[in-house]
Amino acid sequence: MNKPKQSFNSPYILLISFISALGGYLFGFDFAVISGALPFLKNEFLLDAWNEGFLTGSLALGCILGCLAAGQLADRYGRKPGLMLSACIFAASSLGMAFSTTLNVFILSRFVAGIGVGMASMLSPMYIAEISPADKRGRNVAINQLTIVVGILITNLVNYKLSGAGPDAWRWMFGLGVVPSVLFLLGVIWLPESPRWLMKAGKREQAEAVLKKIGSDVYVSTTMSDIGKSLVGTNKVSYKAVFDKAVRPAVAVGITLAVFQQLCGINVVFNYTSTIFESVGASLNQQLLETVSIGAVNLLFTLLAMWQVDKLGRRPLMLIGALGLAINYVILAYLLQNQAAAGLVSVFVLLAIGLYSTSLAPVTWVLISEIFPNRIRGAASSIAIVSLWGAYFILVFTFPILAKKIGTYGPFYMYALICFLGFLFVLRKVRETKGQTLEQLEDNFISH
Repeated sequence: MNKPKQSFNSPYILLISFISALGGYLFGFDFAVISGALPFLKNEFLLDAWNEGFLTGSLALGCILGCLAAGQLADRYGRKPGLMLSACIFAASSLGMAFSTTLNVFILSRFVAGIGVGMASMLSPMYIAEISPADKRGRNVAINQLTIVVGILITNLVNYKLSGAGPDAWRWMFGLGVVPSVLFLLGVIWLPESPRWLMKAGKREQAEAVLKKIGSDVYVSTTMSDIGKSLVGTNKVSYKAVFDKAVRPAVAVGITLAVFQQLCGINVVFNYTSTIFESVGASLNQQLLETVSIGAVNLLFTLLAMWQVDKLGRRPLMLIGALGLAINYVILAYLLQNQAAAGLVSVFVLLAIGLYSTSLAPVTWVLISEIFPNRIRGAASSIAIVSLWGAYFILVFTFPILAKKIGTYGPFYMYALICFLGFLFVLRKVRETKGQTLEQLEDNFISH
């Protein structure tokens, strides 16, 4: 006997996914805006190398605090209030940076911006995963990565336009962050709360009302039943519960993937493009051209990933990306070591961006949003993403030191080894998750 077929309100699901994913756009903004503003900030605050590094990395430190706060907020008050708070923090910190009169005020404002980024980086993918039907979840969560990429690209273009506006151009660069922040806040006010959180909070009727907007009666009854079963016997969650023996395998996978996404080295390519191409004799104009090319390739391959993540699956994309990056980095390191032509180096830099954008970038966020059990999803996601931001901080601070000691090419041999180890980890420990409900996945990643 055939089961009754489920149907979905796809335009509505896509709309609320895009609105939630605007948090990713704001992350893209804060990630990219510093690169255009740094030349101005060096003159404004007379930065030495240490202050320049700390100023840039202070965003990551704020992200760690934001993730920890978001996990508690999401489980206690819901996903929607957390998203609204992150939007307000984005707006306030943008103005704080724009009107900074001292270096300390600027660094504090950028740290606060990181809190907003950290909250959104955890809550946006989690929210999208919880409102998406199983067979659309991968694509919808990947929308968050798409908005990050779009945020980076648009911010770079705006920075380029503003660069001729005089010594105070950096204030406009940061101040304009208020515009997407306010749009994000207005959008989040309209969003429904996550039905899974509503069920957990005992608000069954509200959860049912949200699910009815998403899909058919068959989908509503099936999902309500699945969520109810997954929440049986659950109590208030502490961070200690995240490390219970039963859920430890899922948490270990989530943390390792988060750290791997950063230590794979790709943000060195994003953040130190000029350093890499300067080492092979590229002119300043060519360095800037490479930044534009990287943004365009990043966007193109992120769209490809969104198309394939629910078709090919999470695991094949991660395996292809990890092994492909390992091989690509060895070639890139060899080219840099032997002072190859900038055009040839560019081919393998862009190939690295393409591989990452199709695999580790979006799929890691998808997996983090779906492998944790309902009862600990908020706390477990925050721990995984705190690990991600910690790894990012380590990566961007160690590259200049390593490059000075062993040459610009040296770290890429290390990143190749990390990518190969990541490939082995995915091969042995990560199971496919496409097409399964969040409740079904509990049996896949939890030991009994």
